[in-house]
Amino acid sequence: MLNPFWGDKGYVTGKEYSRFCNAVVPLARMKKLVYQNNEDLTAQVQVANFSTSALNETIEWNIKNTSGNVLYKGHFEKSAIPLGNSFIAGEIKQSLASVKEPSRLILTITVGKYENSWDIFVYPATSTATNNILVTQQLDDNAITQLNNGGKVLLTVKKGSVKADDGGDIAIGFSSIFWNTAWTNNQPPVTLGILCNPNHPALKNFPTQYYSNYQWQFAMSHSNAIRLDKIAPGIQPIVRVIDDWVTARPLGLLFECKIGKGKLMVSGIDLLSGNDEQPEAKQLLYSLKTYMESNQFNPSYVGDINKIKGLTE
Repeated sequence: MLNPFWGDKGYVTGKEYSRFCNAVVPLARMKKLVYQNNEDLTAQVQVANFSTSALNETIEWNIKNTSGNVLYKGHFEKSAIPLGNSFIAGEIKQSLASVKEPSRLILTITVGKYENSWDIFVYPATSTATNNILVTQQLDDNAITQLNNGGKVLLTVKKGSVKADDGGDIAIGFSSIFWNTAWTNNQPPVTLGILCNPNHPALKNFPTQYYSNYQWQFAMSHSNAIRLDKIAPGIQPIVRVIDDWVTARPLGLLFECKIGKGKLMVSGIDLLSGNDEQPEAKQLLYSLKTYMESNQFNPSYVGDINKIKGLTE
């Protein structure tokens, strides 16, 4: 966690690290981190106490938005917290109905001077999606006609359908590679998460940091890396996959281009299969379609229809 001079490496500070690695650590047991606003957030509050003695503290909790505004809060009455890892303070059960916009929220639990926090993601249960975008899993004659006539098409390819030469042989994963491919004989996964611009209008309704958090887990587990140098050399993707440093291939998950008179969004994420049970997949699809319907969807790169059509098996 530290460099040779016992300093931070830059990706975590001592203060942040001490939230989850300390003599006392507040814990939250949650079945999931992605919710719709017609659900209740439930979390069992547990305390790991490996300090020098039992504690007698009031346990407080709050849920804030990314602007720091407290949306919900509560507490558990002061009680003796014994040594060990088995103390359960109680359960948080909080309705999320007042969260009207797609949001990343932060749940924080405090035990005296100790605190810990978790990101959760809340999306509207119902969204008015546009029907003016053709969403397809293959660039067939219907999609090509739509593009030639100046229409808009979202190509969302099935997992496992990208040809090996175009990135289908790359074992993409939500978790990062272990060490590197040179030492692990290409043990999957061989990638290191994503890189994106959180302020890109395509992601306006899918709140994200510049890296992958848990709202990306479904997408990363149901996706194909696309080799940009084979399909669209020089293009800057909306969402990039970070490859292992040994191979350092330019990989994308989402990119846009012009095709004929039309506009095309290419998604290596399968946003159709099984998305009824995955609010994050539905929300990402909604965010992309809303962006494509707007005047901001104006790709500058001219794509090669034959290369993109030949992307899948």
